[in-house]
Amino acid sequence: MASTRAAIRYAKAILDLANSKGVAEAVNNDMKSIASAIETNLELSTFIENPTTTVEVKQNALLEVFANVNDVTKGLFRLLFENKRFEILAGIASEYTKVYDESNGVEVAKVTTAVPMDAALEAKVLAKIATLSDKKITIENIVDPAIIGGFILRIGDNQYNASVANRLQVLKRELSN
Repeated sequence: MASTRAAIRYAKAILDLANSKGVAEAVNNDMKSIASAIETNLELSTFIENPTTTVEVKQNALLEVFANVNDVTKGLFRLLFENKRFEILAGIASEYTKVYDESNGVEVAKVTTAVPMDAALEAKVLAKIATLSDKKITIENIVDPAIIGGFILRIGDNQYNASVANRLQVLKRELSN
């Protein structure tokens, strides 16, 4: 899902509106569930991106699927209806969460592990994060069996590689020298 400049503009405008109404957190929860629903439901994403489906049908369907969302989120649906831009909804939703986190001093730490993180590994990762950043951190776990074990932590431009695959690579280089 490529984020477009338009999606970023919409996201920032929606955040400004949500902040002015004091509902930024509620709208953030809406955006997370919208992004997740579109990402995990092929039928929904195909429907939203289908150029032959009318914008009226898309808007009505979204208002039905996401009936419990905040009025600001419903306002976004109306805006996308007027501008015939429903195809960028997923991009707007994920951009909103990014700008919301930034505005609240929250940074996302991407943690790549060979298997889904358990509480013990999450505690280790959080301890390492505390040495790298003084911001509030949200952890996003990416599972990649190729790293064999351990973890790779990326916060912004910083990366800390504590993976078994990386240690094996280092050992191999040392042995070949």
